[in-house]
Amino acid sequence: MGGFPGEAVPEHAGAQPVPQPPSGEAPDRSGHGWSTDAFLAPATPAFTYLDQPDGPQPAAPVDDEDDLLLMPAPQGSWGDPQPVPAQAPSPAEVAAPLPEADGHPQDPAAASLTAGQAAPPRRPLNMGPPAEGATTQGVSVRSLADRGPAPQPAPAAPAARRRAVARGVAESPAAPAQLPPEAPLAEAPVAGDPWGPPAAADRVPVEAPAPRQPGAPVQGGPALHGVPADEPGGLADLDRVEVPPQPQPTVPAQAPQPAAETVAAEPVAAEPVVAAEPVVAEPVAAEPVAEPAPVEPVVAEAAEAVVPEAAPEAPEVPVAQPAAAEQAVAEPVVAEAQPVEAQPAEPAPAAVETPVAEAPVAEAPVAEAPAVAAEPEPVAAEGDAQVTPQQAPAAAEPVAEAPAAPQDGPAPEPAEPASEVPAPAEPETAEAPAAESVPQPAADQAPAAEPEAPVEESAAEPVPAAPAAPGYDDAAREAVHRVIRERRDIRNGFRPDPIPHEVLLRVLEAAHTAPSVGHSQPWDFVVIRSEQTREKMHALAMKQRDAYARSLPKARAKQFRELKIEAILDTPVNIVVTADPTRGGRHTLGRHTQPQMAPYSSALAVENLWLAARAEGLGVGWVSFFDEREMVGELGLPEHLEVVAYLCVGYVDEFPEEPELMQAGWSKRRPLSWVVHEEEYGNRVLPGEDPHDLLDETLRGIRPLDAKALGEAWERQKRMTKPSGALGMLEIISAQLCGLSRQCPPPIPEPAAVAIFAGDHGVHAQGVTAWPQEVTAQMVANFLGGGAVCNAFAGQVGAEVCVVDVGVAGELPSSAGLLPRKVRHGTADFTTGAAMTREEALRAVEVGIETARDLVAAGNKALLTGEMGIANTTASAALIAAFTGADPAEVTGRGTGINDEMHARKVDVIRRALELHQPDPADPLGTLAAIGGLEHAAMVGLILGGASLRTPVILDGVSAGAAALVARAIAPEALAACIAGHRSAEPGHMAALTKLGLRPLVDLDLRLGEGTGALLALPLVQSAARVMHEVATFDAAGVTEKG
Repeated sequence: MGGFPGEAVPEHAGAQPVPQPPSGEAPDRSGHGWSTDAFLAPATPAFTYLDQPDGPQPAAPVDDEDDLLLMPAPQGSWGDPQPVPAQAPSPAEVAAPLPEADGHPQDPAAASLTAGQAAPPRRPLNMGPPAEGATTQGVSVRSLADRGPAPQPAPAAPAARRRAVARGVAESPAAPAQLPPEAPLAEAPVAGDPWGPPAAADRVPVEAPAPRQPGAPVQGGPALHGVPADEPGGLADLDRVEVPPQPQPTVPAQAPQPAAETVAAEPVAAEPVVAAEPVVAEPVAAEPVAEPAPVEPVVAEAAEAVVPEAAPEAPEVPVAQPAAAEQAVAEPVVAEAQPVEAQPAEPAPAAVETPVAEAPVAEAPVAEAPAVAAEPEPVAAEGDAQVTPQQAPAAAEPVAEAPAAPQDGPAPEPAEPASEVPAPAEPETAEAPAAESVPQPAADQAPAAEPEAPVEESAAEPVPAAPAAPGYDDAAREAVHRVIRERRDIRNGFRPDPIPHEVLLRVLEAAHTAPSVGHSQPWDFVVIRSEQTREKMHALAMKQRDAYARSLPKARAKQFRELKIEAILDTPVNIVVTADPTRGGRHTLGRHTQPQMAPYSSALAVENLWLAARAEGLGVGWVSFFDEREMVGELGLPEHLEVVAYLCVGYVDEFPEEPELMQAGWSKRRPLSWVVHEEEYGNRVLPGEDPHDLLDETLRGIRPLDAKALGEAWERQKRMTKPSGALGMLEIISAQLCGLSRQCPPPIPEPAAVAIFAGDHGVHAQGVTAWPQEVTAQMVANFLGGGAVCNAFAGQVGAEVCVVDVGVAGELPSSAGLLPRKVRHGTADFTTGAAMTREEALRAVEVGIETARDLVAAGNKALLTGEMGIANTTASAALIAAFTGADPAEVTGRGTGINDEMHARKVDVIRRALELHQPDPADPLGTLAAIGGLEHAAMVGLILGGASLRTPVILDGVSAGAAALVARAIAPEALAACIAGHRSAEPGHMAALTKLGLRPLVDLDLRLGEGTGALLALPLVQSAARVMHEVATFDAAGVTEKG
């Protein structure tokens, strides 16, 4: 017989012995009768743990097994008393009525108190030294020095019942049956047990159990394997046991406690002593009891106490012990204790109604009853493992309150707390075998438990981790998302109605609760109501509005003039939100490397204010047309403050369905899929979806022209006040614009933007041009400065110039209007190897797609291609030769004006490159990587991106034609969005346009690039759309059609 697992662990200190099969009986592992598997159980500790408060505590799930064993639960806490088998009473004892004391029926087990007095149970250490009249509730353990000696060990309960209760088995309402003679037991609810009496079904935590009907079985816990509930004498019989009458002990009783008062149980000793105060249990549904609530003997905590070597055999009477001495209640409840009148389980001669010993019935929970301890039977050595009668997982979920069952009889009177015994506990885990009458061996002589029955068998099942904090319910969550969706930047429709002080205060309080880096709260709110001050602010805003309008391209400026950008004078309240970068001192948390966190935090306060205002029905408009220093001076703000926002606040007539700038066509909303990246930038994926490739996503959006809109366009062309076909190519362009936009007439393609992609070429080293390579970077600076030809043309037609560095060899300084998107510092010499890798070509294509998305989202309704790169006509001729099959000599031009010798060298370079790479037009991306340029790849992306957004793309010269050939090979339907702006003087351009099937709008022998030809063609395209809007039909104008 060896020790059980964990024998030397301090948590197993004070383990109790368990009963063994009667002499001469073989162990039965089938679940019937005695089984050694049923005798191993966790021990109860001899002291209280620091994490166990004394009073009722909020429910909190445990994190691991250690906590599970330390907390009170349906299986009982470590300090719970243990059940003890008792001898069957004699018939005379059964028939004898129970005497009463102070008007309350007494527990028969109390009769044994007069047989001999044992040392009183020691006070738990967490209660501190006893004080007269002091209550023990709600006292927490302050230190190990507060712990007191452990209580005396008490007799053990039958293993089958202990295991069933420990597992929380569901007891079926079987007919009453007699227990074996060696274990006539009656069971009462144990104080501190959150689950109460046994139930008819496996115990699972529920939120609101229904009250039990009369005659239904009482609540229990999950069954322990090997102990069937339907066997005679098994679990189903344990709640139908007769309570034999016993002589009445003399028990000093306390005054009845208030019904709803929560009290904590006091520990009792194994020797006859007065039972402890009842502990309010975890909430369970109160149920009417049809049968007598059985009272089961329990064993007090194991402790190193002085006990006689051979105690006399205890009388064969059922006894009840208090449970969970000074252990923390797992769930806080409010119990209304009521007495429970017990009814006999079956007719018996001279049987009387015996109430459960001190068992109050709670209104929602069932308060556990303290019972008077009986004279101890011989028990096993200290530290032997025992199972508490009502052990269950410590993290049991709370059960909703239910109304208490009506009960008759007086309220129970808790007994006085037991006295202390100064006996320190020794953690021993040896287990002694038990028989019908178990002698009490010394602690050092206890035999070991059998190894094949581990303690873990009766342990609680693993408890899952605590659930996450709950979110809002559906209605509240929808309200939050609704106010976010419906927040609008309002400039029109304000009302002069005053804002009540309480409403404005709520809005400001919401702003003040915003998050801030380092909890620095750098914001201040300046509330302006004065009309004079608002007029000053309005004048400052108008001054900056005019300055901004002058900086815009012509088409944008025209569009901007139609916008209302502020409501300073229209609103009753203006609020200035500032940021104080000095607040929090020099070492403000979170701003060590990012000092701009102060204004960013204030911006969060602006968002909070905005959402709260929307919830109050207030419109908010953000005005940013200010010179910050001018505003600080006019408002008299401290010089160190930064102005983050100037807000116009007031009631409005209505909140628009869409943002006002979207309604005006100033901009569009970007889809979420464009902006969500996982793990690394560019890996676009939405939660719950597969990653999507930017190119693949773009290709899925490319569709042919809309047939219905095309048909409408041709019909309108016939009815317009002009001869059919009189506008030539413009009629074709107008119909194309209708099919592309899916509407007739189509939107006028303004404003427009030209994207100039800049990159250098390694083939420059072959001497194919007379211009040095550094001219590329210099021309980029010229574009940004507004001094190039493209700038002049763009200003004339009102287009925006956007310069993108996709592959300039040198480093370009940051500048307004420059988009740094460098893939690599120029391509390699394609006469010796590939110009770039396939991955680099794809990245350059994605640069073009993203540029198209940015420009269209910004409100542009037409895209123009442009490029800049010394030696890029060599790469263009190579691409055109590869995709058209033309001889290099036929498609190679003079570019920037080279002589015959350099032109011959240029043709030879292209021949050698084609022979080296053998490009396959069926692999457009591979061909582009082998002999193309980075700006060519970016223009491919711009064409594809524009087509997927159904936005017209006006092509420039030979480089744009070469890129269009690649785009067509990738997605043939992308050509539906393409319009040839002009025909270049380069011979390769005409070959490309022929292959593409495009007719150029302008033929002026241009060969500059930079998007100049496309810019000149832009007014023609816009005119083709405008005629569809403004030219009347014959019917409308009253003009007679030709016969």
